Formats: sequence, C-alpha cells, structure tokens
Amino acid sequence: MLTSRPLLSDSVVPLDFSGRACVITGAARGIGRAIARALAAHGASVAVADISKESAAQTAREITRDGGLAHAIEADIAERDAVIRLMDEARHFLERVDVLIHNAGFYPLRPFEQIDPELLDRTLSVNLKAAFWLTQEALPMLKQSGRGRVVVTSSVTGPRVAYPGLAHYAASKSGLNGFIRAAALELSRHGINVNGVEPGMIETPASANLGGDEHHHALAKRIPLGRLGRPEDIAAATVFLASDAASYITGQTLIVDGGSLLPECGWMPEGAGPCS
Repeated sequence: MLTSRPLLSDSVVPLDFSGRACVITGAARGIGRAIARALAAHGASVAVADISKESAAQTAREITRDGGLAHAIEADIAERDAVIRLMDEARHFLERVDVLIHNAGFYPLRPFEQIDPELLDRTLSVNLKAAFWLTQEALPMLKQSGRGRVVVTSSVTGPRVAYPGLAHYAASKSGLNGFIRAAALELSRHGINVNGVEPGMIETPASANLGGDEHHHALAKRIPLGRLGRPEDIAAATVFLASDAASYITGQTLIVDGGSLLPECGWMPEGAGPCS
C-alpha cells in the first residue's frame, strides 16, 4: 500500500538569500527597484546602484526601513572607470559579491535614420558593454562565492521582435543574449551561472518614453493576459534565476511577456497588415 508524503518534500529549494550579497544596476526605479527589494526581502544584502544618487538612496532607505540591508551607490555605468569605482564601493560595503544583476538600460526613441554616434555609443555602453565590465570586475568575488550568479535584464525587443524607433536598443539587447551564452560557457568552470530575463511590455516610469496612457492601454489589449507587465513580474523571474532553485540553469533567457509573442501577428496595429 502506498504511503502518502508531502510532494517534493526532499527536493524543494527555498529562495533563501541569507548571507548572500547582491549588486543591482539601475536599481533606483522600476524593474531594478523591484529586484533590489525582492532580493532584500529574501535575506540578501544589496548594493543599489544607479545614475541617480538621490533615487538610489531613496530605494536603499526603503529597504532598510523594511528591515533589509542596503547601500546606495551612484554610478554612470556607461563609463568603465565608473564601473570599477562601483564594484570597489560594493566590495567595501558588502565584503563579498555572490550575485550580479545588470539591469540598467538606456532606450530613448529615435527613428533609425536619426540615430547618431553619441546615441548609439551610449546605448551600447549602458546596455551591452557594461555587462562585460561589471562581470569582469565582479569575477574574483563571484569565483570565491562558489555559487556565483550573473543575471542580465535583456528584452524581447531585439532578440525576438522589433519596435519602431528602437533599432539601437534592439541591437544592444541582441548582443546581450550573445553575451549571456558565451559568458555562461566560459564561466561555468568557476561554478558561475549566467542567465537573463527578456521582459515584454512592462509598465515602469521609463516606459512613458514609449507613449502615454492611451498607447499603453492599446498595447495591453493586444497582450493575451490582458495587461502590461509589472516590475514585480520581472523581479520574480530574476530572483528565481539568481537562486539555488536555478543552480542547473545557465546560458538561458526567460521570456516574461504575458504571452505577447504567442499571436502570429504580434503587436501589429490595426490596418497595418494582413493580420488586421
């Protein structure tokens, strides 16, 4: 006769980050803020890095108020020297780095023919080059961790779909997915996992760049789950990939888009093509 037992009682891995230290870029607002707060809620010490010193400090205060341990760091990661300073300060505050989250992003809308060298350089520096610099600077500590994690906020824009006015952003995010796979392969021998999250349309302060409430409402109607994503949706996926629950996952990206990529016609406006 079979005896009952709790399902998966011997194999459940908790999302416990107690004693672990995390660095999150672009952590003052939106997705980065949600990631920092979620990691802290699971017991991690966090370095809240952002180009806005005041906003980063506010997020760190919120985490501390809620019983977490957080430190704000001002950094413009478009500059490699700033990345070096960021990681030096994080090392001083945290004493170790077990998890690196590269979430900062830059994506002003610009028609393709108007993309100039300055815009392209900054987009590639913040979104793509910084992934190399941050990981290189964190590498000695990630090796020492024994279970180091790198999680990158990529996007469906570029790797999966295109969006008018974001060719520069799409190129940088496609490059990030290549970085994830290559870095995962090379760093696996050190016990370091490298993964990414590909958000779809997420409602954040920065998403106002893409249009107002009416535009967002129109987009939401075309998403199978009926709404834009929330920062917490991306934070949940990021925390999973940074946790021991994902210890056998590396070189992968997780799409979090409410099913947006499922319809054959995607986000095509009405009247724009054969799917209207």
